[in-house]
Amino acid sequence: MMEHIYMNLHETASSQAGVFAAIADIASKAGICTSPEAVKKGLAEREALSTTGFQDGFAIPHTQSDAIQVPALVIVRTETGIEWDAFDGKPCFFFLSLLIPKSEAGTTHLQALSALSRGLMDETKRQKLLETRTNEEMLAVLKTDILTREDV
Repeated sequence: MMEHIYMNLHETASSQAGVFAAIADIASKAGICTSPEAVKKGLAEREALSTTGFQDGFAIPHTQSDAIQVPALVIVRTETGIEWDAFDGKPCFFFLSLLIPKSEAGTTHLQALSALSRGLMDETKRQKLLETRTNEEMLAVLKTDILTREDV
């Protein structure tokens, strides 16, 4: 799975739609998808089913689409919180977005979503992510504490 990390996005990602647009733009520029519009639409449709807002400022927006070419984790972190209807009622600012090709919907998607959810349920692991200040630090925490080789 490819990881793309963007810390401190704030100009464009100031609303839920802005976060979806930022994720789709990143995915398009990185060659993850063929249509940023399809990614934005998929993220919004999934969010309409039930919130992907977790707790302590985290959300796991995700989608599966034929427009997505390779499984990817796009991470966007904003400087200010965005209303996300999270489980704890607090705004979110840390978005771990799973983008999965439709052909891998039942396997890669569920394994990665499960691994992220398990990792975020652990307060120590959440805190490690919150304390990261660089892309390299965040990637190291993801690879050692959140997404192990068995998970994805």
